[in-house]
Amino acid sequence: MSAAQPVEKARLADVLKAPGYLKTLLTGAFVGIPVSLVSFWFLAGMRELQQALWSSLPRAFGWDTAPWWWPLPLLLISGVLVGLVVTHLTGAGGHIPANGLAAGGASTAVLPGVVLAAAASLPLGAVLGPEAPLIALGGGLALLLRDLTRGPATPQNTMLLGAAGAAAAVAAIFGSPLIAAVLLIELVGLGGVRLFAVMLPAMLSAGVGALVFTGFGRWTGLETGGLAMKPPGTFTRLDAPDVAWGLLIAVIVAVVQHRAMATGRAVAAYVAGRPLVRTALCALGAGVCAAVYALVTGRSPEEVASSGQAALAALMADPGAWGTGALIAVLLCKSAGYALCLGSLRGGPVFPALFLGAAMGLLLSPLPGLDLVPAVAAGLAAGTAGVLRLPVSSAVLVTVLLGSVPVTPLIILAVVTSLITTELLPAGKPRPAG
Repeated sequence: MSAAQPVEKARLADVLKAPGYLKTLLTGAFVGIPVSLVSFWFLAGMRELQQALWSSLPRAFGWDTAPWWWPLPLLLISGVLVGLVVTHLTGAGGHIPANGLAAGGASTAVLPGVVLAAAASLPLGAVLGPEAPLIALGGGLALLLRDLTRGPATPQNTMLLGAAGAAAAVAAIFGSPLIAAVLLIELVGLGGVRLFAVMLPAMLSAGVGALVFTGFGRWTGLETGGLAMKPPGTFTRLDAPDVAWGLLIAVIVAVVQHRAMATGRAVAAYVAGRPLVRTALCALGAGVCAAVYALVTGRSPEEVASSGQAALAALMADPGAWGTGALIAVLLCKSAGYALCLGSLRGGPVFPALFLGAAMGLLLSPLPGLDLVPAVAAGLAAGTAGVLRLPVSSAVLVTVLLGSVPVTPLIILAVVTSLITTELLPAGKPRPAG
């Protein structure tokens, strides 16, 4: 034990015994209830509005599905509305998605703009997810409840309650308090670059070491007698081609994701000059991407003009329904629409990255010796890590999402590979404010 450890332990005990901290803990537990309920109704409202605009309304006009041109007016309207929020409301509608995912800086003043910008973006076809608005909504609601109950507005209290509210909201969207806890630890920057530098080799070692216990090729693995759950499906063991091709997929996805984020930052810089007009133009451009996809493939334009959450579920449920041409088309069109939305509309970058990573894995799964499950796992892990830039959160999120224990080592290796690839690529334009 180092000399610093007893001191740190004593400091932790002092923090836990402090009356103000215990009160903050109780307040955090209390705010989890209303924040979770509001988050649920926010997500439910966004889903119902999207269903009405993309399914019910086309049927009311006599179409079985949305026609190819349907995204054009919806995304043009979205761009105009978001542009108005950006130019007229406090906080410019919230965080710019091209900057990745962020926590901290929660404020009650920006809540109206965040909610309105998200409502104008997500249901109307933005290629973005709901996670970023939910983090801002959860943190802002927690502070609003503190103000209503006249709680202390100290910097420490503001940081802790903002993080607590954000965690409750993240748990609602990802369906796991574990993901929320790990994500918030990394998002708020505990440990900074030092944590990042320590975790990469640790995760790499853990991923390689796990192959010893789970098995690799003809190596049957070692039985540790630890806690284990049998995942659904028929995939049981990684083989050498699974790992080799999986790492190549991770590199490809990381490069594609890096290019999308860099383009998104360039779009954000362009939009900042004339927010109202240029936000509308970029949103319309995303609509063109969805319309082109529908014209070329004969499939629904919503597969491009959406967060990808529903399409990802359909992709995983029936991979055979997507031919090679459809996969290439959705990768090209959704990536282009994603980049435009990253810099112009409001939402989160994670869900489209998950879909694009899974689609790339599915496209490359026919490679010799490569199984579908590790191909998709590598794509999911690389896509998530490329946008989050958070190693532990990315690995935990994909592992929980996929629920396949045998591919966990590959998920970790793909996360590390994606992060290293992303960091070594040219940085591109600096991140815009927001």
